[in-house]
Amino acid sequence: MSLITIAEFREIIQESLSLAAMMGVEVTDLGPGRATARMPFQSNILRPGGTVSGPALMGLADFAAYAVVLSAIGRVELAVTTNLNINFLRKPAPAAVIAEGKLLKLGKRLAICEVELFTEGDPEMVAHVTATYSIPPPDKR
Repeated sequence: MSLITIAEFREIIQESLSLAAMMGVEVTDLGPGRATARMPFQSNILRPGGTVSGPALMGLADFAAYAVVLSAIGRVELAVTTNLNINFLRKPAPAAVIAEGKLLKLGKRLAICEVELFTEGDPEMVAHVTATYSIPPPDKR
């Protein structure tokens, strides 16, 4: 069972993640050590060539990884990204993007996640991401 609900995660978006709120990003599924997020298509995330921009994809991946981490540790909003590595695999179509994240390892101070990005409706992965999050000690939460 996830240690945070989708409703609680929506609260965090509204209270603390203004960029995610502005992008319309949402968590669509949440379970223990896994999360699915969706970024709706907006023309302002396109880059020349009519493809979804790298910064938008990275933002979605980081958002999904954050959801994965909180699903495993609960509402610890001060968990922060310490590393994010992305491999762009193919040109994403101008459409909504889906991020499917899972926890690879959870330690006392670090969590490592993997996120796969897909253009909605297309089974071919457009980017592969690994992310590491720093988890604050209990007295700093």
